[in-house]
Amino acid sequence: MSTYQRIIPCIFIKQGNAVKGFDDTEVICEDVVELAKAYSESGAYELCVFDLSDSDVEHDLSIDIIKKINRVIHIPMIAGGNVKRLEDVKKMLYAGAKKVVVDFVNSEDTLLLEEVSKRFGKEKILVSVENEKVFSQYKTEIEMYASEVLFCQCEDQNAVVDMTNLETIVLTQNKDLTRISTREDLLESKMAFSDFKLNGEGLIPVIVQDYKTSDVLMLAYMDRDAYEFTLKTGKMTYYSRSRKERWIKGETSGHYQYVKSLTLDCDNDTILAKVDQVGVACHTGAKSCFFQQLVEADSDVLNPLQVFESVYATILDRKINPKEGSYTNYLFDKGIDKILKKVGEEATELVIAAKNPNPEEIKYELSDFLYHAMVLMVEKGVSWDDIVKELADR
Repeated sequence: MSTYQRIIPCIFIKQGNAVKGFDDTEVICEDVVELAKAYSESGAYELCVFDLSDSDVEHDLSIDIIKKINRVIHIPMIAGGNVKRLEDVKKMLYAGAKKVVVDFVNSEDTLLLEEVSKRFGKEKILVSVENEKVFSQYKTEIEMYASEVLFCQCEDQNAVVDMTNLETIVLTQNKDLTRISTREDLLESKMAFSDFKLNGEGLIPVIVQDYKTSDVLMLAYMDRDAYEFTLKTGKMTYYSRSRKERWIKGETSGHYQYVKSLTLDCDNDTILAKVDQVGVACHTGAKSCFFQQLVEADSDVLNPLQVFESVYATILDRKINPKEGSYTNYLFDKGIDKILKKVGEEATELVIAAKNPNPEEIKYELSDFLYHAMVLMVEKGVSWDDIVKELADR
């Protein structure tokens, strides 16, 4: 068993490519997003991304890549490089970084560290120092304004070891994680598989649910091997009754299911799995395997996220497939200035409604505001997933 349990790959971005490191700009991968995705799916604990740009244009390209990385990985992301102002920290946090690395060289860096810590919270700031001597000299300031410390010198030139946690190794060159990590299980079960009540085939049924929408996606089965492999990798793994073998969901299609929670029912004979579903769950291409309607009573869809996503999808469809006479298309045709004007007007009307005693006015005006806000989201390429992730991090 390896001493290191937390494997953190580090990607250095230069001119839109992944390069070897700070002092070696040899390109190791042209598709940075795919490299990040591969690390995420190989069992990395976190991902560290550094921007090595030399210009504002290149810096913006790196920020755009970081945004795209955030949408495809299922692990926390740390970002750093070119962090010289509060605005730089804000850009990286808005791009999806959970923490931002601030280089600390001397006492002058204390002011920036204090400023960003007070603005965004100490828990989102990580400090990089050259060596333990620098850390010792400014230990009080660093510990006051940062949550973690990263040292940039160690015997292994291919790694940066977090000295505050010797169970962490940060890889600074392109590596195959399957050859590096012999870690323990990613997830820990509170009950042994032997405590489950199995069916006649030695299997336990698993109901799979989307953790965001609560939609039921599928029903599958696990044996001991599948359950233990799920714990080891964090990816839903089942036993295929037809093929009589272990089945990693998404191994062929890429539509992996990442575990958010596993819950056992009162009889110990059924597991409820809440997952982050990549793509679709059903082999037919449907989001859920349950799509053949048999009986339906009249009812309104009241799941908030489903309502928001449905309206968002309609607005997006109008942008892609314009419809004559559509007010939404009128807004898109007039452009960003018109959209912003309407968002501002609706915000003002909401404020006025809030001053009136009738709550019905607030519901009406807030709905109008949210609709126009969603038009703005579509125009700027921001999804509800982006918003939900941002809110979840606050």
